[in-house]
Amino acid sequence: MSSIASGTVPTTKSVACFRKSASSSSLLHRSSSSRFMPTSLSPIYAKLINSNNSSSVSSSSSSSPPEPLRPVMRSREADRLEEERLRQVHWQDVAVKMVVDAPASVAYKLYADRDLFPKWMPFLSSVEAVEGSPDLSRYLVKFNSFGQNVEYHFLAKNLQPIPDRKLHWRSIEGFANRGSVRFFPRGPSLCLVEINFSFEVPHALAPVAFLMKPFMEKLIRGGLERFAAFVKTS
Repeated sequence: MSSIASGTVPTTKSVACFRKSASSSSLLHRSSSSRFMPTSLSPIYAKLINSNNSSSVSSSSSSSPPEPLRPVMRSREADRLEEERLRQVHWQDVAVKMVVDAPASVAYKLYADRDLFPKWMPFLSSVEAVEGSPDLSRYLVKFNSFGQNVEYHFLAKNLQPIPDRKLHWRSIEGFANRGSVRFFPRGPSLCLVEINFSFEVPHALAPVAFLMKPFMEKLIRGGLERFAAFVKTS
């Protein structure tokens, strides 16, 4: 280095020393940059880098095959987020009741048969039980509302019933709704059927949301009237 500063021609020995010094400085720079991460990196990112480094070392020192990746179970978190979302949406509540000419046990049995729903609820285009999950059903809803053809689907979970007294459900996918059907004995051959239905106003019908409740009430009341007629003929 002194020969360069003085303007003399460097010897072969001095050039070798200069190259060695520069190489050592470069290695030191790379080593120090790998040991000290910038402060802008998050702790999670740093953890991931350390995890990758340690896994690469262990994999090189071990000849055993890597373990397969395990799927992350997020059903509880998904349920929590869905419940939180449903608390924030705008719900409409409808209640309809009617005396039916049948004992509560008979009316309950007929209403519990989901395959019969389209017979008294024509707006239900189809109802399909989910194979392997008897408490789940897929519904396809079609109706005309305020000049628009509306079509929605949803997956509903049938909650634990009370035999001859109560059926209830809640949707877990698609059109958000929940409800219950209760059966109150009124003598040996009559019963009162009460339907409570809550639903989220669909985004497409937001401009006429104030009309949705009377419309749905009329729709469900018509279904209950057809159910009462169906019970008489069964």
